[in-house]
Order: sequence, then C-alpha cells, then structure tokens
Amino acid sequence: MIWFEVLVEGASDVPAVREVLTRRFGLLENQDFRIHRHKGRGILPDDLLGQPDPKQQTLLHQLPAKLKGFSHLGDQACVVVLIDVDRDPCRELLEQLNSMLARLPKRPPRVLFRLAIEETESWFIADVDAVAAAYPKVRAQKLQKLRRIVADEIVGAWEELAVALDIKDSEVTGADKYAWAERISPYLNLTEPHSPSLRKFVDGIHREVLKHPAGSR
Repeated sequence: MIWFEVLVEGASDVPAVREVLTRRFGLLENQDFRIHRHKGRGILPDDLLGQPDPKQQTLLHQLPAKLKGFSHLGDQACVVVLIDVDRDPCRELLEQLNSMLARLPKRPPRVLFRLAIEETESWFIADVDAVAAAYPKVRAQKLQKLRRIVADEIVGAWEELAVALDIKDSEVTGADKYAWAERISPYLNLTEPHSPSLRKFVDGIHREVLKHPAGSR
C-alpha cells in the first residue's frame, strides 16, 4: 500500500498538505502518511554526506540526511518534499535538488520534489471562494482585490492575505499563519485547484497514489 513521508518547511504548511492527502485522496495520517515540519527553508549543506548541524533545523539543511535516512523505504513509499519558492528560478532549484539527490549513495527509490510558488499562502489567495467561506465577514472589496491577483504571481502572498483579513503585516505571527491555513484549507478546491503550483502538487500525489493505491496489498 502507499506510504508518504512528506517534508515541509514549517507548521503553516501542514494543514493544506494534510487536506490534500486526506480529503482529496482519502489517506489517513499515521496510517498512509506522516508530515515532518521544519524551521524554515534554509540552504543545502556544503557537505551532503556529512552529519547535519543539529542547530540548523531548516528543511534544506536537513534534507540530504533525511533522504539518506529514508533509504530503507520500499518502492511502495514516496518521500515528498514541498519547498517554497520566492525569487528562485524554478528550473534551477529543481536541478539543484535532483543533483543533490543523485549524489547521495543511499536514497529512497521514489522522491517527489514539489514547489509552492512563493509560499503556501499563494494557494489560499488564488482560491478566493475558499477565503470567503473561511472568513465570511471579509469585505467584498478586499475579496475583489484578491481576485485581481494572477495565481502564483510573486506579490507577497501572506501580506496580501493579511490585508484582506484587516491585519497589519507587522503584527502577523507564525501562529496567525497556521490559523489561516487551518481555516482556509478545508475549503480549497482540490478537484480543480486555482493555483498552478497546488495543481502540480495534487497531480504529483495523484500519480504516486495510482502506482500503489491506499489499502492495496
């Protein structure tokens, strides 16, 4: 049966990823998947084969060691790595990640790299109906402003969401971002996602699920 180990940058990424896996694909947490959160994105270490610095709990710094640690997984399992992309050229980042993977002497048989263009808040502001359902008191003109944003455009997604929710961006905390994700994720359109990067994430999971459907033996 399918098993996913999902690596994300931080806590605010967890609700949307969990929603995709549970609502869209009917998977059960701790039975079909686990989500591992980190303390931001970071950078890949210079020594890919060395022990990571325990003080550096960012996703990219820990990634080579974690992929080596997952090398025992069978081909029914897939390691999914979701990374936020700000100004990085997507192709260059994916090439860097795949190059790192190829250099590891031990690695999982199936690894899926996926990019959230700018950040997972981009998935939310692209789906204005989901924002409206989660926050029915948001003013119509605020929602209209969100609708004018091109999906996955680099605009400062969490800042735009804060404006729509009448919160000063200087006052936004990590707890706020997690709360937004908890409230909006259940309303995201996961059948036809509005965000291209969310669509690619969903499609990638779908292809992996088709290889080993949940519950199959």
